[in-house]
Amino acid sequence: MAETNLIKKNDLARAREIDFVYRFNDSIKKLVEALGVTRKIPKQAGTNLKAYKATGTLQDGLVAEGDIIPLSHYKTVAINFDEITLKKWRKATSAEAIVEKGYNQAVQMTTDEMLKDVQKGIKKYFFNFLGQGTGLAAGATFQATLAAVWGQLQVLFEDTEIAAVYFMNPLDVADYLGSAQITVQQVFGMSYIENFLGLGTVILNSNVPKGTVYGTAKENLVLYYIPVNGADLDEAFEFTSDELGYIGIHEVPDYDNMTAKDTVTSGIVLFAERIDGVVVGKIGGSITPTVTIDPTSITIPVGGIDTIKAKVAPAGTAYTWASSDNTVVTVNDGVITGVKAGTANVTVTAGSVVKTCAVTVSADA
Repeated sequence: MAETNLIKKNDLARAREIDFVYRFNDSIKKLVEALGVTRKIPKQAGTNLKAYKATGTLQDGLVAEGDIIPLSHYKTVAINFDEITLKKWRKATSAEAIVEKGYNQAVQMTTDEMLKDVQKGIKKYFFNFLGQGTGLAAGATFQATLAAVWGQLQVLFEDTEIAAVYFMNPLDVADYLGSAQITVQQVFGMSYIENFLGLGTVILNSNVPKGTVYGTAKENLVLYYIPVNGADLDEAFEFTSDELGYIGIHEVPDYDNMTAKDTVTSGIVLFAERIDGVVVGKIGGSITPTVTIDPTSITIPVGGIDTIKAKVAPAGTAYTWASSDNTVVTVNDGVITGVKAGTANVTVTAGSVVKTCAVTVSADA
């Protein structure tokens, strides 16, 4: 009869599972804290994550006495986030490795390596996502670029009080870090610095391309995950996890090939809710502005008024309006006034980029 409280092999396997879950969850909790993520959304079985934003046009408020006030039209548009995928991994530690290094050490070594690789995959996805940011900035040095990114974020989120977070390659700041009196901390296999240059938190990782800075508002970041101890997974599978369910692991012996097998599953996505709220900065680079204009052709009556919408990136870029024939069309910040019948080109110019709207002023319209 076994002695009471005797530690058995299954107890050791369970202890390894708990340690694996604890280290992963503790690490990602610290990352979430460093990033300032306030929204951690668990996926429910049979549901998709959506957000809604209101879009529309405010009509001109200059209405003549007695005229009907035009309706301003707004609508809500659904935004579908990337669908989250449950990822699954297996590893096996052979009997020979166990004999050579000992049971606990052999299995623990492979488990540690697997933990690192799972973290790498989450980081890689996140940084690839940030690289799709539509905001643009540039500077001669990394400090100037960081400041330019900060400036773009203030414009993009001008109606919201934000805390900024930046992502850089360590090689871009190595010289500065060698001489500066700052505290570098570690989280989720990355280094980070709080309140760097007074501009916000900086995360250092080699997944960020050298010469590039990503920046966004902490409030723009979301952690979306499949709880491995929920979403109906726990109805069919038994994983060691914790109350959050960020990751799960299950260890069993396989007598067919004499290996100790571990199955790990996790579904975690870190992303920015507004991709247009992510600024990509280029160190030592320059920016060619992008200009969009809507509509590209328009007809108004003589003396009539209409509006051309222009969008220039990066936010805050100076641009000008002009008309090829001011006797036909008068332009004031996108509001066009037809003077007499005829045609004209209204242009928006930002740097060397020019976009045109063909305007027809019709006496019969």
